[in-house]
Amino acid sequence: QVQLVESGGGSVQAGGSLRLTCAASGRTFSSAVMAWFRQAPGKEREFVATIRRSGGSTYYTGSVKGRFTISRDNVKNTVYLQMNSLRPEDTAVYYCAASEEAALFPSRYDYWGQGTQVTVSS
Repeated sequence: QVQLVESGGGSVQAGGSLRLTCAASGRTFSSAVMAWFRQAPGKEREFVATIRRSGGSTYYTGSVKGRFTISRDNVKNTVYLQMNSLRPEDTAVYYCAASEEAALFPSRYDYWGQGTQVTVSS
């Protein structure tokens, strides 16, 4: 079992930065693949980034590549999403998720946080 709690969302101007944090509890965190998803109003939940157990392998959706960085600290049981050069189209509720295997689809993830709102104004 893994419990996830996100924080760090907020409102910023376009071009600004935010760092999201996902605090995890549960003995299996270090063995879980972690990911960030986001969901804008009226849209489906979409994949943003994922990081494997060791933290050495990451993958991003094309629209955030070069702007967002996912990282994890297995000692602190925490996953981060550093978001730079934010755009209005990045506005969404951001969710942290955990899975046994790396995947791009929300249905493949077993555990979810409650989400944190990110709003980017132009």
